[in-house]
Amino acid sequence: MALASHILILLSLFLLISLVRPQVPPMEQFRFLNNGDFGESTVEYGASYRDLGVIRNQFRLCFFNTTPNAFTLAIGMGTGSSDSIIRWVWQANPQKPVQEEASLSFGPEGNLVLAQPDGRVVWQTMTENKGVIGLTMNENGNLVLFDDGGWPVWQSFEFPTDTFLVGQSLTLDGSKNKLVSRNNGSYSLILEPDRLVLNRLIPRSNNKSLVYHIIEGRFIPSATLYSAKDQGTTTQLGLATPGLRPEFPYKYFLARPRFNASQSFLRLDADGNLRIYSFDSKVTFLAWEVTFELFNHDNNNECWLPSKCGAFGICEDNQCVACPLGVGLMGWSKACKPKKVKSCDPKSFHYYRLGGVEHFMTKYNVGLALGESKCRGLCSGDCKCLGYFYDKSSFKCWISYELGTLVKVSDSRKVAYIKTPNV
Repeated sequence: MALASHILILLSLFLLISLVRPQVPPMEQFRFLNNGDFGESTVEYGASYRDLGVIRNQFRLCFFNTTPNAFTLAIGMGTGSSDSIIRWVWQANPQKPVQEEASLSFGPEGNLVLAQPDGRVVWQTMTENKGVIGLTMNENGNLVLFDDGGWPVWQSFEFPTDTFLVGQSLTLDGSKNKLVSRNNGSYSLILEPDRLVLNRLIPRSNNKSLVYHIIEGRFIPSATLYSAKDQGTTTQLGLATPGLRPEFPYKYFLARPRFNASQSFLRLDADGNLRIYSFDSKVTFLAWEVTFELFNHDNNNECWLPSKCGAFGICEDNQCVACPLGVGLMGWSKACKPKKVKSCDPKSFHYYRLGGVEHFMTKYNVGLALGESKCRGLCSGDCKCLGYFYDKSSFKCWISYELGTLVKVSDSRKVAYIKTPNV
């Protein structure tokens, strides 16, 4: 009986010890308030910022705002010298800004919490009582909450926004599979098995997305931005899957910066273009350089960028060459847009024809196998439809809820019909 009691006591003590989680030491805890003077460095988006003092190499944790009293918690990259800028490479709360006097807290339970002045939690790492004992900014820009073994419990690299850094990955695991542009998510880069897909959000079609570009490659189960030595001190940037990465060339080669490629990031910009920005920490003037653009003049593919010609325009040879209105082809400007049809009554509008044009929608998205009259009927019966595209060789139909850039092609069988009011 005594032995059994002794064993029971030992088991109880073991259970008690196992339930006691390590805590963040007092010296590692903090509570930052969003107040005080703004930083003096030039930062991206014409923003104002407050540096929180969590700094490693050229990376720093900050609050920034582009409109009064609406702040984002973010990681900035750059030295902040007078002739360079700090660029935002990760954001915690891009859609839920906080106010002046908001707080960022890291308490003994190991949870990093962003809250409004009244205490309402806006964002958190959800790491309370999970063994976190500290927070650090890694030299690659990864913000990490770690346990007593040094292993990450939470890391910013697993929650990409519009940007990912060298060594960071997109994976097929839930929300970690995409980048979303900062302009209300108009564009997204999504990892699918074997490829990366660029999508354009179409609000008029109940927020459905259309594909506007595909990057093929064996990206299973992830796509990681790598930099590595090529020849001598030259470095290359590419996308590959860890473990499957061959020697150069990469599965998908991106760029060869003229300086250290590891200080780079890939971003899905607000215009839908995919760019790499590389940073040279050894200079104080013109430290940033765009070292890759997916849609660019050299590749002769700028016309396939949905935003190239704004709300409406014909693009040819990388240039917006015409504003195609019902009265004819006019000179293009940023003010070019189709005339608004105010009534759903088919008697109140008609269509005008544009020959030899395509659209990003017709290049990557499957059209409907319909006769041309039925295609027109679908658009006429849909108040949100702005026009339709038709391929007279394949008898395929695409209903358009956003026009944007029309691409001039030599095939006259590819046509567009734009809805316009009768008066």
